[in-house]
Amino acid sequence: MIKIDRQAHKPIWKQLLDQAVHNITSGKWKAGYRLPPTRELAQQLGVARSTVQAVYEELYSRGYTVTSRRGGTRVSDWSQPNISKEERSAQRLSPPSLPVLEDAVERLHDWSWGKEVNEVDIDFSPHEPYLDSLFLKKWRQSFLHSSDKADLSSWLYGNPFGYEPLRYQIQNYLSVGRGIHVDIDQILLTSGAQQSIDLISQALLTEGDTVAVEDPGFPPAGLTLMYRNMNVIPVPVDEQGIVVDRIPEQSKIIFVTPAHQSATGVIMSVKRRGELFKRAISNQSWIIEDDYDGEFRHKGDPLPTLFSQEPECTLYLMSFSKMIAPGIRISAIIGSVEAIAQIARVQKLTSRHLPIMEQLTLTHFIEQGHFMRHMRRVKNVYRRRHEAMVKAIASTQLDELFSIKGVETGLHMLLEADEDFKEEEMTNKALENGIRVYPLSPYCLESKRKGWVLGYSKVNEETIQCGINQLSNIFK
Repeated sequence: MIKIDRQAHKPIWKQLLDQAVHNITSGKWKAGYRLPPTRELAQQLGVARSTVQAVYEELYSRGYTVTSRRGGTRVSDWSQPNISKEERSAQRLSPPSLPVLEDAVERLHDWSWGKEVNEVDIDFSPHEPYLDSLFLKKWRQSFLHSSDKADLSSWLYGNPFGYEPLRYQIQNYLSVGRGIHVDIDQILLTSGAQQSIDLISQALLTEGDTVAVEDPGFPPAGLTLMYRNMNVIPVPVDEQGIVVDRIPEQSKIIFVTPAHQSATGVIMSVKRRGELFKRAISNQSWIIEDDYDGEFRHKGDPLPTLFSQEPECTLYLMSFSKMIAPGIRISAIIGSVEAIAQIARVQKLTSRHLPIMEQLTLTHFIEQGHFMRHMRRVKNVYRRRHEAMVKAIASTQLDELFSIKGVETGLHMLLEADEDFKEEEMTNKALENGIRVYPLSPYCLESKRKGWVLGYSKVNEETIQCGINQLSNIFK
């Protein structure tokens, strides 16, 4: 018996459908059972015939019924194989064991947040930029303008190279701000440095190829390449940058951070750059230049890029994560026409293109001058905080306990300790005192160097002084 509750919130057709399905699956209506004609059932229930027809059509589409001109609508032989709970439990699907993935994610977690993620009073994070309400206001304005002006064509499948007007804006910025002069088809937009590295590995490498990375260095680079089954070789870093003599001759890619080495903060010397170019050219290796915070040089202009010196063998990575905000998720790869076209084909195959609204918003943000004003403002903020950090360290015993490195450029500096430094113990002790510091060891693959990587982009001058004083006190 089918009933209708006209006081219920559930639509009448859904009430009828649910009851019919229950009658069939419970065995009340067995295979071959003939359902009443739609006109007859509609009259019995006092509903429109079209309502009953919609229910019958849904039962048919799900396979619960069959129809014929003479036989009407009957319950089909819909029954499924009887699977016991034990069989279901035994056959439960689980993801395969991927030790490489598990190890990589754990290392990435240790690098970015540390083993403890509890709230602290002071966080010397080297990973995140300064953000304020003015940025939020201007970004919201650009977003609303872009939303209002976007036509229907914007919402179709886009260019795998990225939104063309945004690439023109980046082209202009690179030319004026970084001395990189390229055509628009040499720029490919991605959703971050990690995706850039992943796309490059898929486009320019084959499984098992040898790649060289700095050690210590930028962990996501090596970890991403390891997960893609590349033979990742850690190469030591000294006071002039990556030690070129230790780069394997068979390396297909050499990943470097020359403007402000990731972790140690050293600037690659002119001599070492020349050695790197010679090695790359003679071995036909690609150089990946990650310029993640080279824009923020505290004295003088940003240093020349490797790409501006040797564009044929260099792939330049730029990102708006440090310049504006990591939540934007827009970066770019700049390279030769042939290399970028190959990477774009991979992008088209695996993800087609980036989300359009972020690209439209960033385009307007740059066009209206908000980006350059934002950069001038945050550079002043970073300069003051950099000075505060240097002075605070110099005024405490930390200056005697650590070797201070990487202070000329970027948003962090390295406090390097001796090999006998109890890095984990002292990091946890700082955490117990409400201060999060970032140990050097998660930046290392084989290197045994120790110390703390301290960022100052998210802490104001007063907090910097207070935090450094407290860090110094834990050594007393």
